[in-house]
Amino acid sequence: MGKRGRSGGHNAMGKETKVALIAVGVGVAVAGVGVTAYALVGGGSDSSADEPLTPQQLQAKPLSAAEVEQTTEQFLAAWAKGDAAGAARLTDDAAAAKAALASYAKDAHLTGVTFTPGKKAGPRVPFKVAATVSYEGKSKPYAYDSELTVVRTTAGKPVVDWQPSVVHPGLKAGDILRAGEAGTPPIKAVDRNGGEITAEKYPSLGNVLDGLREKFGDKAGGSAGIELQIVRAEPGKGAKDTKDTKGKDDDGKALPDKTLLTLSKGTPGTVKTTISPTAQAAAEREVASRSRAAIVVLKPSTGEILAAANSNPSGMNVALQGSLAPGSTMKIVTASMLLEKGLAGIDKPHPCPKYFTSGGWKFQNVEEFEIKGGTFRSSFAASCNTAFISQADKLGDGDLTKQTQEVFGIGRGNWQIGVPSFDGAVPVQSAAQKAASLIGQGGVRMNPLNVASVIATAKTGVFKQPYLVSPEVDGRQLATASRTLDPKAAAQLRELLAYTATNGSAAEAMASLGGDIGGKTGSAEVDGQKKPNGWFTAWRGDTAAAAVMQEGGRGGKSSGPLVAAVLRAIGG
Repeated sequence: MGKRGRSGGHNAMGKETKVALIAVGVGVAVAGVGVTAYALVGGGSDSSADEPLTPQQLQAKPLSAAEVEQTTEQFLAAWAKGDAAGAARLTDDAAAAKAALASYAKDAHLTGVTFTPGKKAGPRVPFKVAATVSYEGKSKPYAYDSELTVVRTTAGKPVVDWQPSVVHPGLKAGDILRAGEAGTPPIKAVDRNGGEITAEKYPSLGNVLDGLREKFGDKAGGSAGIELQIVRAEPGKGAKDTKDTKGKDDDGKALPDKTLLTLSKGTPGTVKTTISPTAQAAAEREVASRSRAAIVVLKPSTGEILAAANSNPSGMNVALQGSLAPGSTMKIVTASMLLEKGLAGIDKPHPCPKYFTSGGWKFQNVEEFEIKGGTFRSSFAASCNTAFISQADKLGDGDLTKQTQEVFGIGRGNWQIGVPSFDGAVPVQSAAQKAASLIGQGGVRMNPLNVASVIATAKTGVFKQPYLVSPEVDGRQLATASRTLDPKAAAQLRELLAYTATNGSAAEAMASLGGDIGGKTGSAEVDGQKKPNGWFTAWRGDTAAAAVMQEGGRGGKSSGPLVAAVLRAIGG
């Protein structure tokens, strides 16, 4: 992976991947110029059939089932016999399609390709691919599923909506399929006890294994084998249109190359990780029974990552690379700042009204509760929004950003955990957005890795950059915070979190856990969602965890039991 040799066809897929189709009403519009796809195929007479159709009318004319079938058959037939130019003429981007399909045979060394169309859904046609990969006397069969969509041009011609994923669902703009000697040797990743880590054993770590190979393959002492791979576009050399992904994930860091088929194995080098088999197994088990959940488990005293898991292991690695509003878990950082600045004291009176207006926005508490005559302890434990919003006008625009970076080490983009990660973002904001940031909304973005690190820092009082592979392996420098929290504020923050876990909003989820515990709930509203994302973070002894369930609702009810179950399985 990583430093693999690249053929001249690595820029073959010039047109970027389009936005996924979402059916709304009777039709589906496809992002792109001059094409429209329809969820319903066929249909009635044209009342203006006697008049010449305008380009707009031609474009809007529903596709018939026969047009979808004929276009699909012709395209796949041309592709199967190696006629890249002929197949490309049946798409809406002939140049990009021709280059990509030519590379398919030349670089991927795929022969004897057959296609079996499946049951179409309107203009979308799934199909199965079966072929043989042959390279320097080594051959293996390879099969996979893909999909194409038929659209109509402004001239009225039905064509295939070209995108790299037609060739293979794992391809992004600028990527290619390539068979040959892998430039980066394979690795054998092991857990902290020396047990081998595999994607079969721990599905959520499949993409982590790719990242570990990319980072440490050349350093681990192995030798390369022969593989069919997805070779990612080099930075800056992907597609050039406005939706160019350049083979990158949502946080902007390059995705690692991916092995699809091994024709002959290389000799793997061994990479030791910090993964705990007990913690990872528990995390995998718990997220598998939930929808859109992600969790990270850390060792606060060292920063070692003990587990990272996602409900959808083949999708975005939300646990390590997600970028979501953290909701009220951000109040851990905000509370530390208010305590240091003397704007709050753990048992001092602190307002918690039903509503508070800041920057022209009217904020409210969940279910419009209020605490009359309450203290900061009671407001924090109940996760009172207005108790924090009411302090916005007393803070500078950059105060929260500074606190997050200087004390909690988040938002500087300098973490080196051993695989790609998103390190959180807390931008400087003003007025209403500044107020919203205090409760983890506005422009604040984090993932379970970041939030677990936040509560770990609150637990120990010192930021320890999380890591999956010890820096001793490659000599990299871990990120550090420029200062620690004021000792008095740190003690009060720990007390607030402990109280919340036993008497506040986190108490129900943490009820089955005893000993040294602390926790915080969170819910983050997201435009277009009926239910908020549910967050929960907690520690038990020298173990900290954070989880999010997207559209899970309130954090104590959704992610709370997930975190508690994993902490309970790990033991104290």
